[in-house]
Amino acid sequence: MIGLPAGTRIWLAAGLTDMRRGFDGLAAIAQGALEHDPFSGHVFVFRGRRGDIVKLLWWDGQGLCLFAKRLEKGRFICKQWDGRSHLSRHRSVPKWRCETTT
Repeated sequence: MIGLPAGTRIWLAAGLTDMRRGFDGLAAIAQGALEHDPFSGHVFVFRGRRGDIVKLLWWDGQGLCLFAKRLEKGRFICKQWDGRSHLSRHRSVPKWRCETTT
């Protein structure tokens, strides 16, 4: 569990992101697409094409942190991803659900 400071916003990258991108590539997307500072302390969430990977980029005050989650089965489903390539703010934690196949 990562404790985020009060007032931290979560920004969802709408559309699909190349999951080969690292710190610099994801920070460039956050800054270019939204014109928002990736060093602001807010969390930026990116989803891959297949939907089985998400990456979170966060400035903790000392450096950028990059967290990744890959599902072995299923994929992340979130209604906020609508295929557009811009970033949009989500005021509360998204309701994640994992779609699994049996």
